[in-house]
Amino acid sequence: MKYIIILGDGMADEPVPKLNGQTPLQYAHTPSMDELARLGTTGLLQTVPAGFQPGSEVANLSVLGYHLPAVYEGRGVLEAASMGVELLPGQLAMRCNLICTEGELLKNHSAGHITSEEAKDLITCLNQTLGSEQIKFYAGVSYRHLLVVQGGDKQLDCTPPHDIPMQPFRPAFIRAKTPEAEKTADSLNQLILQSQEILLHHPVNKKRLAAGKDPANSIWPWSPGYRPAMQTLQALYGIGSSAVISAVDLIYGIGVYAGMDIIHVEGATGLCDTNYEGKAQAAVRALKTHDFVYLHVEASDEAGHEGNVELKIRTIEYLDERIVRPVVEAVRQWDEPVAIGILPDHPTPCAIRTHTTAPVPFLICKPGQTPDAIDRYDEFSVRRGIHGLLHGDQFMKEFIRQSPK
Repeated sequence: MKYIIILGDGMADEPVPKLNGQTPLQYAHTPSMDELARLGTTGLLQTVPAGFQPGSEVANLSVLGYHLPAVYEGRGVLEAASMGVELLPGQLAMRCNLICTEGELLKNHSAGHITSEEAKDLITCLNQTLGSEQIKFYAGVSYRHLLVVQGGDKQLDCTPPHDIPMQPFRPAFIRAKTPEAEKTADSLNQLILQSQEILLHHPVNKKRLAAGKDPANSIWPWSPGYRPAMQTLQALYGIGSSAVISAVDLIYGIGVYAGMDIIHVEGATGLCDTNYEGKAQAAVRALKTHDFVYLHVEASDEAGHEGNVELKIRTIEYLDERIVRPVVEAVRQWDEPVAIGILPDHPTPCAIRTHTTAPVPFLICKPGQTPDAIDRYDEFSVRRGIHGLLHGDQFMKEFIRQSPK
């Protein structure tokens, strides 16, 4: 048996009045996922344990069956691994967004989805002007970057920027959880203000403003942590070879620590314009040489953060038509059976434009299994599924469990 999980980041939502009380997933035309639901088994998965924020790093680690209290060290360390930045003892890693502020408001968490090329120029400038032996900036993808602080204290209370769109940013500045962390918090908040002075006049932002685009006029560090101690998927579950396909460093970083091969796809953007076909083809190729493939698609999450219901519906339909359908059609021709799992990592409701801790719908379709009575895949239909509500590593254990012969 081979295994593939297709994860639509942030795909789950809440009922939307203008959709007659349906969620985007209910409203969308998803014949391929519905067919898998009819042939498989369904349920809900609580991906965010009590005491954790509903970030993608938490939720994706949970989907893969990791025990969060033992391995969680924030988002920055995972992105560092993806970038090839080896963290040494005493080094604090943080996700560092380029954001757009408007007056005293945090307008958006993505600087208007700035391009990676533009962002690299800005991060290089910040490293030249604000970097030191203690502070290093590393350029990532689009608005997602890395900040490493030598001797930093991770006991910080940080607000994810996607949690406060169009809200005042100063009340959300970094706070120390302990007296020992106050120096780190103060220096990071000062770094935010210094970045605003530097980025305001940068040529990249002048061009963006002239073109009517949002400027990347501030940094926003968050999700602090040190190098984690994670077992590989092979050690945890006996999975042989595994691979991960995504468009974001966070997911690739999880893959590095999980012992997965990293597969990059040209044209994968993390947005609605991503190369769906290329990712589907890469997944099918990877399944021929690996036992387990984790295919992550970011687009629905970004649509949710924008509060764009129509766009979110489109991203869900694209996932169904351009990812799920070709993968299913390909593996059906194989002699070796392939198990398919589909789920989001967390909801990103368009109404509130940020993540929630609500459990997410999942389906598992394995050749030869006895299906449950569910004939549609969405947040509400799967509540009647045979698996009920799963927690922690229960989904992963159920997914890789061999069906009785």
